[in-house]
Amino acid sequence: MRDLTTLDRYRVDTSATHGWSGDGTCGAFSVPSRIDCAPLLVVASSEGGWDHVSVSRANRCPNWPEMEQIKRAFFRPDEVAMQLHVAEVEHINDHPYTLHLWRKHDFEIPLPPAIFV
Repeated sequence: MRDLTTLDRYRVDTSATHGWSGDGTCGAFSVPSRIDCAPLLVVASSEGGWDHVSVSRANRCPNWPEMEQIKRAFFRPDEVAMQLHVAEVEHINDHPYTLHLWRKHDFEIPLPPAIFV
């Protein structure tokens, strides 16, 4: 994941509620959508061997262009991030309009042949 201090212009000050607003590896951000300028609320972390970015909007799920915008902003160009569709028994839905991007630190995500992508 990128050094998140490069995105400080979008950082949400959570010090009043959480006592801290994050650092280069984590934090909350409000990024205007390139589609309609509505805020994309992003919560990013890098712990437990994973980079994780959750992306939500107030009234709908983020769409593909918005997820691509966030992927490009929060991950380096050489990094592959993924969305996961877990088994139903493992599915947790705390917010109906949130999608997630994941990247394992010590594992290269296998990719299909480029012609398939």
